[in-house]
Amino acid sequence: MDASDAESVTRALAAVVEQHGRLDAVVVAAAPSAQSLDASRHADPDQVLSAIDAKAMAFLRVANAALPIMTGAGYGRIVGVSGQNAFFTGNVTGSVRNAALIVAAKNLADAVAGSGVTVNIVNPGMVSASPSAEVAPGRGGESSPDQIADLIAFLVSPRTGAISGESIAVGHRVRGAISL
Repeated sequence: MDASDAESVTRALAAVVEQHGRLDAVVVAAAPSAQSLDASRHADPDQVLSAIDAKAMAFLRVANAALPIMTGAGYGRIVGVSGQNAFFTGNVTGSVRNAALIVAAKNLADAVAGSGVTVNIVNPGMVSASPSAEVAPGRGGESSPDQIADLIAFLVSPRTGAISGESIAVGHRVRGAISL
């Protein structure tokens, strides 16, 4: 599916329901890598808007198409993958695109509270095949693809119905900072 196109998203989810009879979980992890952002344009409104569309709005398109199916069934799990750039300054584009995803997911989670549907966000730090156990002050911890996948698998499992509206770090959340 093309998450930049609402009709493509609707068609893809309808095909899943048609083929399998239900939609239990959706994970939205596709977005351009933070390394693909032009650091010299970190506060350029056009780059910021493009990055928000590619990450947060893509998540919203998929979630908005999935929610009626899931709430109608009384069950569902939606997980978005954001990133710890949401908690750092120094790159407006990186911060805003991730923060927008976290805020959007929390709003959706609150809107479907009590319906049997959960919406959560996973926030990896730097992704490495062999993450370091050390976490420097003012930095997030590293995480491996397997660690990220393990958290996502847990969040889409039927046992997590009491966890919704959360933004959960993989690797250590920024050392030395409190996020309320």
